[in-house]
Amino acid sequence: MNHRGVDERQVAVAVGPGAYGVTPPFSPDTCYPEYPYGEAPLGPSPNHAYARVREALALLELDPEHAETDAWNPLGPVVRPGDTVILKPNFIRDFHDTRGYDIESVITNGGVIRAVLDYVAIALQGEGRVVIADAPQCETTFSRIRDFTGLDAIAEFYAKHGSIRLSVIDLRSEYTEKVDGVIVGHQDLPGDPLGYTVVNLGNDSEFAPINHLNDRLYGSEYDRSEVADHHRGDVHEYLISKTIMDADVFINLPKLKTHKKVGVTLNLKNLVGINGNKNWLPHHREGVPSKGGDQYADSGLSERLEQVLLAGFKKHFPKLGRLRKYIGGSAKRLGKKAFGDTDTSRIRSGNWYGNDTTWRMVLDLNRALRYGDASGVLHDTPRRRYFSFVDGIIAGEGNGPMGSDPYPAGMVMAGADPLAVDLVCARVMGFDYRKIPTLHQALCEHRYPLNAVSYEQVRCRSNESAYTGPLQDIEGTCLAFRPQFGWKGHIEILPDTAQRSSA
Repeated sequence: MNHRGVDERQVAVAVGPGAYGVTPPFSPDTCYPEYPYGEAPLGPSPNHAYARVREALALLELDPEHAETDAWNPLGPVVRPGDTVILKPNFIRDFHDTRGYDIESVITNGGVIRAVLDYVAIALQGEGRVVIADAPQCETTFSRIRDFTGLDAIAEFYAKHGSIRLSVIDLRSEYTEKVDGVIVGHQDLPGDPLGYTVVNLGNDSEFAPINHLNDRLYGSEYDRSEVADHHRGDVHEYLISKTIMDADVFINLPKLKTHKKVGVTLNLKNLVGINGNKNWLPHHREGVPSKGGDQYADSGLSERLEQVLLAGFKKHFPKLGRLRKYIGGSAKRLGKKAFGDTDTSRIRSGNWYGNDTTWRMVLDLNRALRYGDASGVLHDTPRRRYFSFVDGIIAGEGNGPMGSDPYPAGMVMAGADPLAVDLVCARVMGFDYRKIPTLHQALCEHRYPLNAVSYEQVRCRSNESAYTGPLQDIEGTCLAFRPQFGWKGHIEILPDTAQRSSA
């Protein structure tokens, strides 16, 4: 049990229409008994996001004695009056790899954020602060994220009708200008107004067992010296938002999506967005598998030649200064023509099931958040309360996380144990968690454990019978999401091999 009575074994799977259906500020279309703004205008059309969030909380039987009354406070066991609460959506990028600004399957929808915000406000009882915060990809224009998700309209609604302090923070310290995916310049950003906390996992890092490969680690920039400075010997450190590390409650709001480096991006992977500098985050190891790298899936002549040429390009290209803007696009097109397209067929940059780097970084971040305090010191018990809502109303399949195709799953998953929620999400997507390192490695014993419960203890509560009962008893391929092409054929639960247990 957790947070004064929240059962971490339980994960809600609320199922409904695969559409959001409303516009900012995403007010509900129904004046529910507990709705705190009954005199404010309701939404003009069915608000499926609000209904699914509410249904997920009801399925978890939170505050059951007050259900369907004006006193219902389902997040009361997690959020207390006076708390600082973080809402952490997935705002990865403001444009799609191939669909322009059609990003409904890429980022967390504003309707889900608004619904969760209302239940947080009920729990705060007029005392406390809520911060919506994320660090998107460095080339993202945050103002477009705010516009698409209706954050400004939500803020205006709360300024007029709410009783809590609400702020929105772009946690990035730097904006990266790119041309066709090639870095050509940088601009400073304000970043977290409280600054950042350095958390060093040291020998408890998932990278500690492979310290001999540290010299191959690649972050997010062409210059690998920065990531090397923060991952060496008994140093494995991360630069994390102090606003987040200072908070009392962390509520994760990831998108239900596939991912090119880790298979799926859910609660655990969503913590990449708590960082102030993504170049501290190892994403892959340079080179071919036969030499200790996971940049490519094969060790053939083509891969070895490309690796050498890419290494030379990354070393010398930043020296070209302003010329980079004019050369970057042509260089990218030439590379595609010679070696293939990363987005369609060519496996590079660790975008495949053999990536042995990103999952380690992800689990490190989760331990830093769960056990680190505001000064970066790790403790034996979690430092802040945690809850999760996964936006799967319009999910993303295929070439995620930034080129995903819409999948109208109509779902919101919720629970107090983020790993348990992720295990349920993966199963519903039709994937085998044992083939997803981020998930099965998170279940392993560790000084700073990430699993409050075992796989066998997870229980699903749903308004659909197919998703009700012990997780290990769910049958079939469920929604059968298409994985990213580098993972195709390696994580799916196939019809003739669908398992009933975690054996």
